[in-house]
Amino acid sequence: MPRLKALCTLVIVLVISLSPNTYAEQYALISDGVIDGISNDLLKNKAVIVTDSKVTSIVDLTKIPNDAIRIDLPGTTLMPGMINAHEHPLLYKDDYQSGHLQSSSAYKALLGLSNLQRLLKAGWTTIRVMGDGDVYYANQDIRRTIDEGVFIGPRLTGAAHYISITGGGGDINYFSPEQQVIADGLIADGPDEIRKAIRKEIKYGSDWIKIMVTGAFMSVGDDPRNVAFSPEELSAAIEEASRQNIPVAAHAHATAGINQAVIAGVRSIEHGSYLDEESIALMVEHQTYYVPTIYVGDYYANSGKLLAQSKNDDFYLSFRDDWLQMIGKAHRAGVKIAVGSDLCGSAVESHACAREFATLIEAGLSPMDAIKAGTSVGAELLQWDDQIGSIEVDKLADIIAVPGNPLVDISALEKPVFVMKNGQIIVNTLESYSAISN
Repeated sequence: MPRLKALCTLVIVLVISLSPNTYAEQYALISDGVIDGISNDLLKNKAVIVTDSKVTSIVDLTKIPNDAIRIDLPGTTLMPGMINAHEHPLLYKDDYQSGHLQSSSAYKALLGLSNLQRLLKAGWTTIRVMGDGDVYYANQDIRRTIDEGVFIGPRLTGAAHYISITGGGGDINYFSPEQQVIADGLIADGPDEIRKAIRKEIKYGSDWIKIMVTGAFMSVGDDPRNVAFSPEELSAAIEEASRQNIPVAAHAHATAGINQAVIAGVRSIEHGSYLDEESIALMVEHQTYYVPTIYVGDYYANSGKLLAQSKNDDFYLSFRDDWLQMIGKAHRAGVKIAVGSDLCGSAVESHACAREFATLIEAGLSPMDAIKAGTSVGAELLQWDDQIGSIEVDKLADIIAVPGNPLVDISALEKPVFVMKNGQIIVNTLESYSAISN
């Protein structure tokens, strides 16, 4: 009998411990309003109920469960965690190509982790890395430690490197031929080298491929108005990535490069500085996402911080207004635009990333559409919209609160007072609470 009683007790304990939500922690998030990332209007008099890692209901304030832990956030607006679809977390100097040559991958990984934790505190719960100035695969290792729970950080996806031709925007073009240096990009010439480069990227954890279809503005010795990849190289890149179900993002400034990349089948165009009417029509036809990365040029204009300063200034001071008009046309035509800052390495204040929203409004998006560009549309681009990007039942609880109403003052996104990722409270300045311990 004692043995039978002990066995029954053990069974009861196991049943209780394995029962779902038996000890689930439940929060009721209460603010002045909710932007859910889907609706076109601010939701009023609602509480967001979070159980464990997910949103389990959105209820009237009179129907908050009695056993829920109330988190009152007066004077704020709740919204989905922000998604940065174009970032380089390891860059730690304004002149990133020089910085690439001066520090080890391990050093950059440590700086990058610290930087990513600051970005999470600033409300960026998901980040897509668009290649980085690193010889190895530091971002992929950082992602692994975050996924394994070793460190707290934003949800990561992306490419380890940007693939560039010799002499292109990902190459080091300011040393003599006698100097043998490893470029910040992954250099590949011809279809066979490109296929091998893509296979290597995927082997070591890249779940996106980034290709430098044209020259760049912030690198030395190349021209953003030139198309770098040949049609054969571009076709090989898309074909190889597609065979392994990996999406491709195309760095493309020149009009011809944008159009060729869209036709070839890339999932997103990054920058797209010289897009035209044909580019817009092609992006609509092929359902290509667009990540314009506007504010980074504003940030560095006339700064004197770049080796390629004059190239950057020439565009952003002379052509910026025309470009913003084309971005507005693209949006009105139905091109899906996502937020990407292309800015916030360790040398830049984390809150500056959110200024990209204001530039999208300047280009013609409504405040609500700009917010969706950095939440639900970004999630669609990443093909994670079944999990994140909006405050909806059964989606992961990536939620932030910002002061006031960001539909009235978009700069509120620069200063979140509450950050939750996967149902875990990361920051609550109204209660002086932070889950990250540096």
